[in-house]
Amino acid sequence: DEKVHEVAKVFHSVASKYDVMNDLMSGGLHRLWKTFTIAQAGVRPGFKVLDIAGGTGDLSKAFAKQAGPSGEVWLTDINESMLR
Repeated sequence: DEKVHEVAKVFHSVASKYDVMNDLMSGGLHRLWKTFTIAQAGVRPGFKVLDIAGGTGDLSKAFAKQAGPSGEVWLTDINESMLR
C-alpha cells in the first residue's frame, strides 16, 4: 500500500512535465512508439475509443482527430493530475 502511494506521489509531482520527461528519458523514441500505436489502431471517423491509463492525453488527442466529430474518445487515468 505504501509503494502504491509513493508511485502516485511521483506521477502527481511530474504530471505537468510528463511529456517533456518522456522526450528526455526516451531520447524522443516514445514519439515513434506513439505514431506506430496510432497507425496500428486504425481509428476512423465515427469510431469510439477508450484510452485507459491515458496520462496527459496525447494519444487521445490524436485518436480524436481521427475519429472526428462523429466519433468519441474517452480518457481515464488513475492520477487526476495527469488529466489536467
